Amino acid sequence: MDKITQYKKLVRDLVTEVGSMGDLSAKSIDTQLITDDEHGHYLLYFNGWRDEESRTYGCFLHIDVAKDGKVWLQYDGTDLVIAQLLQEKGIPKKDIVLGFQAPYKRPMLDYAIH
Repeated sequence: MDKITQYKKLVRDLVTEVGSMGDLSAKSIDTQLITDDEHGHYLLYFNGWRDEESRTYGCFLHIDVAKDGKVWLQYDGTDLVIAQLLQEKGIPKKDIVLGFQAPYKRPMLDYAIH
């Protein structure tokens, strides 16, 4: 299995695992897993109602696997350290880009710059 295919599988498995972990506070709020293996996009969304008048909707995890083999952590709205979990799954820091960090900050971090 080539690196990109392997990374897509690892990321899909992680996002699926994270999506099944939590129980949002209201039973009327769904966690929605969105995967696109062809293009390398993996997202977790929440969608529903907190009460009769308060709708909630948004992304709480977004990871992309780029064609060059870099894994872009675009958004981490979890209380987990997703970058660390990616490493534990076998993706080295040199292949993880913290996309939510400004480009000028990335050289100061111990991850890939782009």
